[in-house]
Amino acid sequence: MSTFLYTLGRWSFRHPWRVLSAWLLILVLAGGGVALLAKGTDNTFTIPGTESQAGLEMLDRTFPQVSGASAEIIVVAADGGSVRDQAYQDAIQKTTTDIGELDFVEAVTDPYDANISGSIADDNRAAIVRIQFAGEASSVPQATEDALHEATTALGSALPSGAQAILGGQLFATEIPGASLTEALGVVIAALVLMVTFRSFLVAGMPLATALLGVALSVALIFIATGFATVSSTTPLLAVMLGLAVGIDYALFIVSRHQDQTRAGMDPEESTARAVGTAGSAVVFAGITVLIALIGLGFANIPFLTTMGIAASVAVAIAVCVGLTLTPAFLGFAGHRVVGWGFKKPRSARRRRGMSAQEDSDALAEAAAEREKKAETAAIRAQRNGPARRWVGLVTRHPLVTTVAVIGLLGVTAIPATSLALTLPNAGQLPPGNPARVAYELTDEYFGPGANGPLIMTGTIVTSNDPLNLMKNIGDEIAKIPGVAEVALATPNQTADTGIVQIIPETAPDDPRTADLVRELRSQEQRLYDEFGVRLLVTGYTAVTIDISDQLGAALLPFGIFVVGLSLILLMIVFRSIWVPLTAAGGYLLSVAASFGVVAAVFEWGWFADALHVAKVGPIISFMPIVVMGVLFGLAMDYQVFLVSRMREDYVHANREGRTPREVALGAVRSGFVGSARVVVAAAVIMFAVFVAFVPEGDSSLKPIALGLAVGVAVDAFLVRMTLVPAVLALLGDKAWWMPRWLDRLLPKLDVEGEAVEREVRLADWPSEPAIAVAADELSAVGSSDAEQPVFRDISLRLGYGGTLLVTGESRTTRTLLLALSGRLAGIEGRLRVDGLLVPERAGAVRARVGVALLDDTADAARAVADAVGRGTRIVVVSDVDRLDDDARDEVAHVLRRAATEARERSGDASSPFTLIVSARDERRALALLSEALRPDVASLALPTPRRHRTEPETFADLSEVFA
Repeated sequence: MSTFLYTLGRWSFRHPWRVLSAWLLILVLAGGGVALLAKGTDNTFTIPGTESQAGLEMLDRTFPQVSGASAEIIVVAADGGSVRDQAYQDAIQKTTTDIGELDFVEAVTDPYDANISGSIADDNRAAIVRIQFAGEASSVPQATEDALHEATTALGSALPSGAQAILGGQLFATEIPGASLTEALGVVIAALVLMVTFRSFLVAGMPLATALLGVALSVALIFIATGFATVSSTTPLLAVMLGLAVGIDYALFIVSRHQDQTRAGMDPEESTARAVGTAGSAVVFAGITVLIALIGLGFANIPFLTTMGIAASVAVAIAVCVGLTLTPAFLGFAGHRVVGWGFKKPRSARRRRGMSAQEDSDALAEAAAEREKKAETAAIRAQRNGPARRWVGLVTRHPLVTTVAVIGLLGVTAIPATSLALTLPNAGQLPPGNPARVAYELTDEYFGPGANGPLIMTGTIVTSNDPLNLMKNIGDEIAKIPGVAEVALATPNQTADTGIVQIIPETAPDDPRTADLVRELRSQEQRLYDEFGVRLLVTGYTAVTIDISDQLGAALLPFGIFVVGLSLILLMIVFRSIWVPLTAAGGYLLSVAASFGVVAAVFEWGWFADALHVAKVGPIISFMPIVVMGVLFGLAMDYQVFLVSRMREDYVHANREGRTPREVALGAVRSGFVGSARVVVAAAVIMFAVFVAFVPEGDSSLKPIALGLAVGVAVDAFLVRMTLVPAVLALLGDKAWWMPRWLDRLLPKLDVEGEAVEREVRLADWPSEPAIAVAADELSAVGSSDAEQPVFRDISLRLGYGGTLLVTGESRTTRTLLLALSGRLAGIEGRLRVDGLLVPERAGAVRARVGVALLDDTADAARAVADAVGRGTRIVVVSDVDRLDDDARDEVAHVLRRAATEARERSGDASSPFTLIVSARDERRALALLSEALRPDVASLALPTPRRHRTEPETFADLSEVFA
């Protein structure tokens, strides 16, 4: 991965206009797709497989008058008046008639209908006109909504002076969120942080530009998706919030690495390639963790939440792709101008006219050495006296006290989370003064809180001979259940095959007692069936929201296990340690608990609610916990990787002379912290600013999510990763980096910090000999267990293009070496370059360039060799050639002669056939074959027999435990 990113970064640097034009073209195409395909967002919440959803689907088929979206007009009489006065009755009844003629209106209830109870307040001060639509809220056309507003306004004008007519209900319970200037404040703060971090206006603009382009593209794709899927109105803003935060941070990591390298005198092109290969590898890892966590939102098995997770993951994926390509392109535009204020441009940018190439090269080398020395001196001074050094010294001087203090503080912060209550948005959570919220509050005042969230029980009554009395008796029985304020309606449909009972609870829709009532009604279903012979289902919009909240709450534990388990596995792969992943996972759980605690304290306890413009204190949106857990997981892994990987690197390369293992480990924690603290602080401040900007004036559904993420980022970055983790690692000492050898071999290797790029750069001039097809120094095969000796060790060789190498020894040993030389062996140590490519870093490309023939079946040997050489490869590996009988040897020799002739014809050089490597136990028989194949100049390599190994395998399949 890192070597691919290294190449990608160099290409993007060299072709900045191509990269920028490509992204702008994609953005324009996406904009055209929005214009053609977008249908708008939809706040219809469904939850397949639940009783409430099954009930709605049945009503949609048999009783559409009560199954679709609904709205209501509440009329409040003037002081001293009564809605039963004739003036009120005439105006209200005329309005119900007019509304009933509108498109998509299925039914309108007359509050004066004797068959309907509960539509006129007990004190006759208010009346409710309930409107039922044909279909969900998303299917109601804007023209119908506009007509409803006009009818309500006309009704208000027709009523006596001082009366009110307010339109509200489910159709208007949520508002379409939009961006405001407050959200832009987060971008401004991010810009200021970037300018301080990079000390350059130009460089500070690069992460902002990449993030904004990525956000624009992801939002466009989300709106295109509305033409094919149901997308909630919160989804685009969530994508904007995440896209901005991770887009800025991912570009920040790459640009920061590039700026440091350029200031040290590295050529901008080489620096960009290395920055993308090293920091870009960590960006890919961080992005993948966020993607997995967001896609994991599908654990809840709720369609709109799954769609939200996929949409947010698309925004993150785009941020990663833009960061890895457009960022190096911008660096290509900038050239040497990235060094920032107070830093001189490298001499290569100020080359004097008339200087010879050799003089310029010498001058550049001298200047680079001088800059490197100054940079090291400045770094040492900064580490000794900088705030990062003082902070890490403080937290690791008394690590036990620090650990207990942080855990105690976060534990106390998490206490309010125990009272966290979940619900879906309703009109009561809209901003004060919103007409739908006014209608909600008036309904609560005159009809009781339960009138804002009626429940429906429905069932099939096709076998009844007296459906009217049956439904009346069922309604009377349900009215006796505690928690039921009244039964507003109990009636069959027109075909008398389905009946409904409309129930008004005593409590509000988001009150936990309403959820208790739903569970109680369901517990009574069997008793009602035994008594009346009707299987009733509890449904309605309120029941759906309760079912969604319950299912989301039940999904938190498996989702948490998934996320924590994933973090343990990923971090073990990255850090090759047991304790570091456990510490990271524990810190993540503390961050999540603390963020839940702060959200509960603000939105349910009311702390600072007015300052943060919380519309209504009470339960928070149901999917806040699972979204915050998913997003915060990815961000926490970002900080863990960027901080602790530097500590591990310093620990591995530490000078251990005269120092105990514990001193070495503590020194690595401190030096690694100092080396990476600046960029992590900048990244955390930017993320916090972006998230917190969505709190004061943001969408009411997004507010708790934004606050939870802002608090979670601040807690995780500053209290967990930069305080608790160094303290715990200091307590553990060198044991923090321990992992069983068997587990180390079992886990795949993941190059997060770009070690492959660093190795390629370090070995760029190796081998020094020209035209070498295969070069190896101190090459060894790793044994498959701790007790087993390597299959081969300390192999050094040079094989030029067109040469021939004969490897002799036992079959297991020689075959293993040949597979290593062809890029097909996972466990190798030492240096190996094949056809100009380092192995194992470029093993995939080597496998494509090297043909391999493992001669297990002598009867099929010629075909196997023909397949190996027939791909036009310049290097061919053939094993166990001494196993061939005379006929097979002649056939193989003929194939090799013909392949050599074709290779000469392709290259136009009579002396340059393909490079051949063969293995055998019997050197004499192998040389005979090579002589027949016209390969007279043969270099020999004899491999010793390993002292300890299993019985020698006879086929390639027997080597399965040795190879990748």
